[in-house]
Amino acid sequence: MYEVIQIDILTAIKARRSIHNFKRDEVDHATLRDIFTYGSYAPTHYMKEPWHIKLYEKHGKQDFVEAIIASYQRIGMLNTRNDQKTQKMIESMKQFLLRIPHHALIYFKKEEDSVRYEEEYAAVCAFIQNAQLAAWAHGIGMLWTITPYMHDTGFAEDIGINGDTYKIAAVMQIGYPEKIPRDKGRTPIAEKLEFISE
Repeated sequence: MYEVIQIDILTAIKARRSIHNFKRDEVDHATLRDIFTYGSYAPTHYMKEPWHIKLYEKHGKQDFVEAIIASYQRIGMLNTRNDQKTQKMIESMKQFLLRIPHHALIYFKKEEDSVRYEEEYAAVCAFIQNAQLAAWAHGIGMLWTITPYMHDTGFAEDIGINGDTYKIAAVMQIGYPEKIPRDKGRTPIAEKLEFISE
């Protein structure tokens, strides 16, 4: 059983890393609910809480991964040929995605008004970052992905989302870290921050 790491919020912000390699262990549902509950304390205009989550795990990952492969073929990122090289590449990609313990697809209802749309999208991004920090406090890693299939209406249809009504904001890969990347540092904020006093 994994233990919750007791760290303060400022430490979590600096220590968190995007995880690319995961252990095979699954995260229990109570912990996942806890992580996304913390995510839901993100700022949200008019308390609309626009985020929705489809969490793929166990055998549920199979159809999700098949939808990804179909999308990549549809948009031209993967060949549709049936030759050995192509099939080997597809099988390798499938196995890589299936080894990741959990995939959380985050989506929200589109707003016709462009300002409202940006407000909803910003709230969902804040939700995702809160969830990442909460996950890190549990010793769990996430990778926030924005991939081409998210913009494919055929993919949305394959997973049961109406692409005209909903926008897919991200897919979070989730699990216990196999390896934690080193701290790559950040640009000194003095190079980005401008004080206007007069």
